[in-house]
Amino acid sequence: MSNPSQSALPKVSNEMAQLSVSENQLSTFGLSTQLSLLGRNTDEQYGFVNPPLYRGSTVIHKTLDSIENSKGKFYYGAAGSPTVANLEDAWCHLTGAAGTVLSPSGLSSITIALLCLVKAGDHILVCDSVYQPTRVFCDGLLAKLGVRTQYYNPLIGDDLEELIGPNTSLIYLESPGSQTMETQDIPTIVRIAKKHGIKTILDNTWATPLFFNAHGHGIDISLEAGTKYLGGHSDLFIGLTSANEACWPALRKTYDTMCALPGADDCLLALRGMRTLHLRLKEIERKTLELATWLSERSEVAEVRHPAMKTCPGHANWLRDYKGSSGVFSIVLKDAFTRGGLENMLENMSLFKLGFSWGGYDSLIIPINPRAYRTILEWPQTGFAMRVQVGLEDPEDLKRDLELGFDRLAGKN
Repeated sequence: MSNPSQSALPKVSNEMAQLSVSENQLSTFGLSTQLSLLGRNTDEQYGFVNPPLYRGSTVIHKTLDSIENSKGKFYYGAAGSPTVANLEDAWCHLTGAAGTVLSPSGLSSITIALLCLVKAGDHILVCDSVYQPTRVFCDGLLAKLGVRTQYYNPLIGDDLEELIGPNTSLIYLESPGSQTMETQDIPTIVRIAKKHGIKTILDNTWATPLFFNAHGHGIDISLEAGTKYLGGHSDLFIGLTSANEACWPALRKTYDTMCALPGADDCLLALRGMRTLHLRLKEIERKTLELATWLSERSEVAEVRHPAMKTCPGHANWLRDYKGSSGVFSIVLKDAFTRGGLENMLENMSLFKLGFSWGGYDSLIIPINPRAYRTILEWPQTGFAMRVQVGLEDPEDLKRDLELGFDRLAGKN
């Protein structure tokens, strides 16, 4: 038996229709309520609470004029779909952006954001604490295109103005830095940029729009590796790039030129992750602060770099500008251990896994070596350094896992 036609499907009842709310009404709700409602419209979904999945490349046009002039919001699969638009619209609401584009990874969001604002002959300023693949892109492809990148101390503050030249077009921020965790003085950098007519891009993955309002602080383009906290389950790659009104046309034009949209399945997973984003972040924040404090009291640890801790570089900036903290931070061990001890510690953890990325429910730990890539300020520590991502496990279990690991590090077992 064939499926019923759309006209034969039942109409949405008044009770179901009441599940949908206006944009103005949505903004009056608390954050968790907004996240539960964004990116879906039960009036258009026959009362189903979850939005439908649209897969496809071909879109059928009814007129010659329509297909010749690419009319319609979704004139071809490369222009997106209702599934893509649901996530774009939801992210615009969360960030306060004029527009959002989605891409297959956080790194693709970074490259699209950079390419939409630079041209041959430009000079750009990039923080020295930047995500290493961003540095590779700047020193590689952008250099080939005639764009010169200069790195700056992420804690430079007002002195950044001295680095600006007549062809400086962009300042790129990542705050906190994804390994060394410095929180930048974003209001000062934005003020300097606007004074000189320079655009700003911020990698806001660590904080998400929930803990830092990038556009509200004057950032032109904000990007997010939704692979991490938005997805939340280590099962998708997706990037989100949002822009203010001034930069939105350039961002959208560059994006359309590159046709870098993600799969519809990943967009639907991201929308599902959005429902619990606030709850997960607050729980992870609590557990992470407990674990970071415990680590700061361990005899094996020389330094804990967590933006919410007073000893972390840029803590005053975090305290002033951020609404919360997430689950990624770094620790430096005292210079008293061997490579063999480190291998024995990390390769035999029970709960902490050796793995890249973060934001999922598993706790992760990886060795880092900022000395190998920092070019402006030499990394001051000589002991082994590690980046920690705290998942959803019980903190007491995580402490026990680390405690046993420290015993292996010291050769006690």
